[in-house]
Amino acid sequence: MRKFVIIVAGGKGLRMGGDIPKQFLPVANKPILMRTLDRFFEYDPQIQIVLVLPQGHFSYWNDLCKQYNYQTPHALVAGGETRYHSVKNGLMSISCAPDDLVAVHDGVRPFVSVETIAETFDKAAQLGAVIPVIDCIDSLREVVGNRSEARNRSDFKLVQTPQTFTYEVLKHSYLLDYRDSFTDDASVVEAAGHAVSMVQGNRENIKITTTYDLKLATVLV
Repeated sequence: MRKFVIIVAGGKGLRMGGDIPKQFLPVANKPILMRTLDRFFEYDPQIQIVLVLPQGHFSYWNDLCKQYNYQTPHALVAGGETRYHSVKNGLMSISCAPDDLVAVHDGVRPFVSVETIAETFDKAAQLGAVIPVIDCIDSLREVVGNRSEARNRSDFKLVQTPQTFTYEVLKHSYLLDYRDSFTDDASVVEAAGHAVSMVQGNRENIKITTTYDLKLATVLV
């Protein structure tokens, strides 16, 4: 049973207010994306890493790798129009047995713990489809028309990545045509008729999207 991870990094960084896509921004003198890849290499040096980037970002990434003398092995694959298409491109680039395991992870989540990664792979081997989640700690309200209604936060979970599957489950799911409702891999897998199980994630596993997140990332390092 081999292990793969498809790391998707297609963001343009618009919410950062700068010209450099957020996945390339340095945190404590090391680009976010390199920190993300290194976490999976730390989990298992034998894992096969597939990095999906927009074609136009290839040369910039290659220059960064030279600048930082970056040695973590990975394959580079061109992304698509949406996250769905980028994951599909990454999936098509690998050759797997049905029971091999494939994780999909956001390139701007560099603080996923090794324990969380291990838990998703271990459970996916048993259950076929697993996502890490954490509890909601804030009160929740749902907007209904021009008013809002309180909701029980214990009925909801915050979803993280890596989302990990057997290759057979993920490949079958990505035969579906794209829908706007496909916001992550679990939504694709569920639409294909597969059950998705949950494991405990880690709260530090933030998705770096805003300038505030970038400041928080520096503190976490």
